[in-house]
Amino acid sequence: MSTENEGNPVPPAPSTPPVPPATPAASPQPAASEGEAPTAPIPPAPQGAPAPAAGDPYTAPSGAPEGSWPPPPPATPSYADAGAGAGAGWGSPYDQQYPHQPYQQPQPAPKKGSGRGGLIAAVLVAALVAGGAGGGLGYTLAKNNDDSGSTTVSASTDSGVTQVKRAAGTIAAVANKSLPSTVTIEAESTNGDGGTGTGFVFDTQGHIVTNNHVVADALDGGKLTATFPNGRKYDAEVVGHAQGYDVAVIKLKNPPSDLKPLPLGDSDKVAVGDETIAIGAPFGLSNTVTTGIISAKNRPVASSDGSASSKASYMSALQTDASINPGNSGGPLLDADGAVIGINSAIQSASSGGLGSTGQSGSIGLGFAIPINQAKYVAQQLIKTGKPVYAKIGASVSLEDSSGGAQITDSGSGGAAAVESGGPADKAGLKPGDVITKLDDSVIDSGPTLIGEIWTHKPGDKVQITYKRGGSEHTVTLTLGSRVGDS
Repeated sequence: MSTENEGNPVPPAPSTPPVPPATPAASPQPAASEGEAPTAPIPPAPQGAPAPAAGDPYTAPSGAPEGSWPPPPPATPSYADAGAGAGAGWGSPYDQQYPHQPYQQPQPAPKKGSGRGGLIAAVLVAALVAGGAGGGLGYTLAKNNDDSGSTTVSASTDSGVTQVKRAAGTIAAVANKSLPSTVTIEAESTNGDGGTGTGFVFDTQGHIVTNNHVVADALDGGKLTATFPNGRKYDAEVVGHAQGYDVAVIKLKNPPSDLKPLPLGDSDKVAVGDETIAIGAPFGLSNTVTTGIISAKNRPVASSDGSASSKASYMSALQTDASINPGNSGGPLLDADGAVIGINSAIQSASSGGLGSTGQSGSIGLGFAIPINQAKYVAQQLIKTGKPVYAKIGASVSLEDSSGGAQITDSGSGGAAAVESGGPADKAGLKPGDVITKLDDSVIDSGPTLIGEIWTHKPGDKVQITYKRGGSEHTVTLTLGSRVGDS
C-alpha cells in the first residue's frame, strides 16, 4: 500500500464563488489560490516502520543509538516541491527499497517558492504483508490551468417553487449546521512559501483546531488567515503546535462574537461501520462535504514531511472511506449526529501517473483521522501552556523491518542507556533486548505502533506491557511518564 500526505501552497485569495441555489449547506467560499505545492506520495512500505529520531525515550533507529527526542522520520520521501526540504528521506532502509516518486500538478503562475508539500506518512498495518505509507491530508490547493473563472447557473425564481426542508439527522442537515463552524486556513512563510488546509471552531474565544503541518509555514513570523464559508476572513496566530501528534491550535485575531464550536464526540465509542462526514477543502474546493463509514480503528500511522530535519508524528488512527483529498487536512471528521470524532490527517493513495496524468493523486477510499479524544487533550494543553505533553515509557525501541514487536535497543545514542534510569520501563523491570508485543489489549508489531498506542494515553495512566525475554512471555504494569515539548 502507499499513502500520501497532502500539501497545498497558498494561492492568491480570489473573491468568494457563487453559492448554488436552494442548498441549505452551501455558503460563500473562497476559491483556490495560486502557488499550490504538489503532494509528496508515499511508496509502499513494509510493516516495520521507519525509526524516529534520537533521544526519544521510547524510540530509536534500528541498530543505531538514539539521542534526544524527536525520533527521526520514517524512511519516506521528502516534499515533492523544491521549496520544502526536498531531498533526504527518513534515513531508514525504506529509502532504498521504496524510492520517492513525487507527484506534480499543473499550476499557473505559482508564487515565489513552491510551498510546503505535505506530510508523508507510513501506515503500519499489523495484519498486512506490507504496511501502508502515507501522509497528512495536507494543504495543497490544486489549481486548474483555466483562469477564466467559473460560471454559476441561477435557479428559477418561480414563486410556485417551495424550498425543500431537510429533516434533522440527515446528512444535509448535519452539513448545514456544521459548515459555519469550519474554516479554510492559509499559511504563508516569510519567504513566500505556503499552504492551505482546514480547521474547525473549538471554543467561543476564537480557538481553531487543525493539523500541525497545515500551519507549519506560518511559524517564525509567517502569515496566517482563516476564512469562513460566508466569506469572513480573519488574521490568526499559532497558539501552540505539536509535531508528534500533528495537532495545532490557532486563534483568530478579533474573533466574531457569534462563533459556534462544533460538538465533540467520543472516539473511543466509535464502531466499525458507523457513518462519517468529512468537511474540508479538497484540491482548493473549500466547504466540501463527503460521506462514508468508519472502515477500521486503531490504524498505526507514522508521518513526516520528508525533510532531513523532520520530526516524526504518530497516531492510532480512525480509518474512513469518506472521500478525503489534498486540502482536507485539519478538517473535522463527524459522526451521523454532527459531533467531531476525528481530525482528518492522512490518506492512502495509489501511485501517481497513468494516461499521461501529472496531477496530484487523490482518494482511493482510505483516509485516516486523529481520534478526537486524543486531539482534545492535546488542544487543551496547547491552549493552556502553548506546549504539548507526551506520555512515555522511558525506553528506546528499534524500528527494523519486523512484525514481531517493538524491541528495546541495546543502547541509546552516544552510548546512553536504552532504558532510562528510574523511568517507567526501568521500574517495571524492562531491559534491553526485551520485545514488547502488547500494550493492554493492543497488539504491538513495531516501534511506531508502540509509540502511537502510548500517545493515545496521558501521563500518569497505568498500562499493561506484555513482552518476551529469552523465549518466555511476561506481563508487567507500569505508570506512564511525561515529556513536555517537541524537542
